[in-house]
Amino acid sequence: MADRVVVAMSGGVDSSVAAAMLAESGCETIGVTMRLSEGGSRCCSLEDADDARRVAERLGIRFFVANYAEAFGREVIEEFADSYLAGRTPIPCVDCNKKFKFDHLLERAKAFGAERVATGHYARITLDEETGQARLFRAVDRQKDQSYFLFQLDQEQLRRSVFPIGGMTKSDVRERARSLGLTTADKPESQEICFVPDGDYAKVVEMLRPEASMLQGDIVDLDGRVLGQHPGIHHFTIGQRHGLGISSDRRLYVTKLDPRERKVFVGDATDLDCGGTRVEAMSWISGEVPASTIRVRVQVRHRHTAALADVDAKSGDQAIVRFDEPVRAVAPGQAAVFYDADRDDEVLGGGWIAEGIR
Repeated sequence: MADRVVVAMSGGVDSSVAAAMLAESGCETIGVTMRLSEGGSRCCSLEDADDARRVAERLGIRFFVANYAEAFGREVIEEFADSYLAGRTPIPCVDCNKKFKFDHLLERAKAFGAERVATGHYARITLDEETGQARLFRAVDRQKDQSYFLFQLDQEQLRRSVFPIGGMTKSDVRERARSLGLTTADKPESQEICFVPDGDYAKVVEMLRPEASMLQGDIVDLDGRVLGQHPGIHHFTIGQRHGLGISSDRRLYVTKLDPRERKVFVGDATDLDCGGTRVEAMSWISGEVPASTIRVRVQVRHRHTAALADVDAKSGDQAIVRFDEPVRAVAPGQAAVFYDADRDDEVLGGGWIAEGIR
């Protein structure tokens, strides 16, 4: 009996080629599009489902659409809004990956009698022959690498997951799609969060939490002097320079958000430098908490160049990170993902930034 694999087909070129590669390898491939939006989204919409269906027909594989819009709204979009109101800068793509493309999709796969799921992520998984553990690595194409968003996956999920395009470049993926005659070969990528297609995060927050529009407050410097007023802290994130609504003879950046006092603190660029960070809700790929301080490279946002640091994680759920050199604009709500210190290619674990440490 052929290995049966469920492929998450988003309607884009990456998942289309992932499905094609599995079908070509002889796997019984089943395509599933997870409909996560009722409209107004550039991802996982009805149009994307139609694109995925056409690819599945071209490949001759079974195809289904699973509607998760209600759960997505509750588990991802509402959490996104609440995070902004709490003065954090959320990354909904991490929650979407963990809860939907793996938690929910793996459950769906069982209903199809499949033990594995595949996605179009740019990342790689290997099995350690000595320990039997799954290990997570960056993609070959560092410009497209998505391992940062996958740090929460546990051993069972990694063992049951396949990333067929993790060893390819984006140009290789598009060329493969063209050679197969897939309609998604030249489909453009969305650069925004899927449910914020116009980039207006504050509008989404106010639509879900109308009280946000009434949470105005002061913009203050680090000495507490009032420089102006703001329409709500959900309009700001750590490191932001534009859109402050105040005039100054020097460049000012958002350095801190205080949701309780409704204050936005601003300062110079150097005031953004952090010597470390406290990270909470830790997750380790191996499933084991390091018994002593470990040497790593830490990535504090998706496009950040990972910085050398020491990590003390003895408390289990939390970790204290001490950078070798100060890191700028460490924002609560973002993820701190730990990679091996030498090659910077293997994901060791990660967690959520609770605060920067000066």
